[in-house]
Amino acid sequence: MIIKKFQGRTEADAAEAAKKELGSNMVIMNVRNVKRKGIFSFLLPQMVEVTVALEEEPDRVMSVAARAEERQVPPVSEQARNGTLPAGMKNQPDIVGNKQSDFFDSGEKQADSSAIEEKLDSLQTLLEQQLQKSDENKEEDKDKDKEGEKEEETSELERFMKLLYSAMLDNEVGENYANQIIDEIEKNNKPNMPFDYALTNTYQKMILKFGKPAGIVPAQKGTKMVYFVGPTGVGKTTTIAKIASKFSVEGKKKVALLTTDTYRIAAAEQLRTYANILEVPFRVVYSTDEVEQALIDFRGYDFILVDTAGHSHQNETQREAMNAFLHAVDGRVEKEVFLVLSATTKYRDLISIADTYSAMTDYKLIFTKLDETTTLGNLLNLKLYTGASLSYVTCGQNVPDDIEVFNPQKTVKQLLGGRKD
Repeated sequence: MIIKKFQGRTEADAAEAAKKELGSNMVIMNVRNVKRKGIFSFLLPQMVEVTVALEEEPDRVMSVAARAEERQVPPVSEQARNGTLPAGMKNQPDIVGNKQSDFFDSGEKQADSSAIEEKLDSLQTLLEQQLQKSDENKEEDKDKDKEGEKEEETSELERFMKLLYSAMLDNEVGENYANQIIDEIEKNNKPNMPFDYALTNTYQKMILKFGKPAGIVPAQKGTKMVYFVGPTGVGKTTTIAKIASKFSVEGKKKVALLTTDTYRIAAAEQLRTYANILEVPFRVVYSTDEVEQALIDFRGYDFILVDTAGHSHQNETQREAMNAFLHAVDGRVEKEVFLVLSATTKYRDLISIADTYSAMTDYKLIFTKLDETTTLGNLLNLKLYTGASLSYVTCGQNVPDDIEVFNPQKTVKQLLGGRKD
């Protein structure tokens, strides 16, 4: 395995340089901005650095240690033993709570009251500013009212609830769910209640609707088989690589990777590359019999992560094949299924996809590409529509960094009009 870094003015320039030297079979593992060096470096734009990996041809094979020495980094096996990842796959603290262990927490830890108050600060300030602006506009409208008609009084709390409702709709929360939330809050509101009490009540109510995040936990006994399903293009393979990295390197768990995706060779090769870097077994399976055999072969492992073929949820033949794979080991091993979806997908399509997989099995939800959208309403919409637990979210392509356990507090803050953290 060759791992090298290339720099360019843009990601495309750096990737092109890598392709010229290593060929089109190389896989981009990490992308980051780097500062130029030198006295006048502050006057120059940042460079983009990509870390790429390539599985070597047999006639070019040299020892891992020798290649590592040339790159001045430790061999992969030594990195694995030391709990660190190769270049471009940095072993950094997890974003949630800034603790690596939080990635393996199934969500039992919830924010206490002081943490909730801290998260509400910027949101409350924003709402106060908007309410003040609303008052100013209201006074202007009164001055312009030539007929002198008395405008109907609207309480601060009523205007606040309208503001929250508007914020939810702007974040593409379904109108039916937004109405449901507002109705529930208004039932508990009392006349002349300060809006900061209503804000706290709304915030906590929406967190309860999301529920506790449910990450992957080890089997009570033996191996756990974890399937990842979903449509094409949502990032299943990269998501599996991130989770495998967390478990194998940080969690010190024995992990094996399988793929049933025989439609896209590139996807299988990408997962094979990650497996080689992590030094974990990888296998392509073509039938349910081979899935059963893999379970026997890897019975001493903690997790078997299974990548499945992404396909149209409207294709009956492919749905039947998927259903057979999902139930191939029922009753013989603990298993979990995770439906991987893109946060950029239209809600109507998400419903159709969710219905298709609901007919096959129970599942938990993983949302990808949060960095490619400014609205997160679909996370709440699909949670309430399916009743499935949210587990992880991803926000980039970097392995293993751009994944975290779903954080309901941060998401609700954004849905109510707060700033992104």
